[in-house]
Parts: sequence; C-alpha cells; structure tokens
Amino acid sequence: MSEQTPLNFEQSFARLEEILDKMNSGNVSLDESLTLYEEADRLMIKCHEKLSNAQTKIETLIKNRSGELAKKEEPDRAPFDVEEVS
Repeated sequence: MSEQTPLNFEQSFARLEEILDKMNSGNVSLDESLTLYEEADRLMIKCHEKLSNAQTKIETLIKNRSGELAKKEEPDRAPFDVEEVS
C-alpha cells in the first residue's frame, strides 16, 4: 500500500486482514514479517484513532439538552408509558 494515499477505516481494516493472512501462511521471511508487523502496528493505531473519534462524535450527538450523556434505557422498562404521556 502506498504511504502517499491515506486509507479510510475500511481499507485499513482490509489491509490488516491481508497482512494477517500473509503472516499466517508460513511463507514469509523474518525480515518481511517484521516489515508487515510494523505496517500492521501503524494501521491498528490509525484504526483505533478513527474508532475513538467516531465514538466521541456519537457521544456528542446523543447528549441531551442538559449537557449530560443520555442514559441508557433500563432493560425492563419501555422508554415511556402511554398512560404517562396522556
């Protein structure tokens, strides 16, 4: 992969899968394994950053008006009762 063109998350993840398949094939020299490991490490860092940024954006979008993160619904309770709204 070219270092010139930045990869999006999906491309980075696909490249990580390619690297894993190649390393698991058993047909890779030690030097090539080290090069692939270094590339995989860079890709994992980029993927983690992208996921972290996406999580932050999502948390910002679900904030309620008071500035608090919206609380998850309790599993045994509906979001509201029809009787409560009436």
